Amino acid sequence: MMEFLETVLTAKYNYWIYIILMMIGIWAMIAKVNLIKKIIGMNIFQTAIILFYVSIGAKKGGTIPILEHAPGHGHDYIMDADKYINPLPHVLMLTAIVVSVATLGVALALALKVYREHQTLDEDEILSHLSE
Repeated sequence: MMEFLETVLTAKYNYWIYIILMMIGIWAMIAKVNLIKKIIGMNIFQTAIILFYVSIGAKKGGTIPILEHAPGHGHDYIMDADKYINPLPHVLMLTAIVVSVATLGVALALALKVYREHQTLDEDEILSHLSE
């Protein structure tokens, strides 16, 4: 049992953190009635997805895909493609971070607009104002 816990929990701890963050984000988006808390839950969920993609892009013993020494200068350089990490997940996540920040900014601006209109950020009170 302990061996199972060590191999599953400690060896893949990044995936467990990703799952916990994702569940916290989903719970905040579904269960909370305050719009700001829902927006923060959405941001936690996005962060969990980014963590997942960065985790799958990591490689033990891998190096960045940049040649450290130019050919012809007397230095050997690595040409084995197996030793390089895949840069695609990291590049995509840089784009996702930018989109996440933009989404957060727009969502907070809309929440401010809703607050100015209804004087509350409570979802139930806003819905009751709209149904009147």
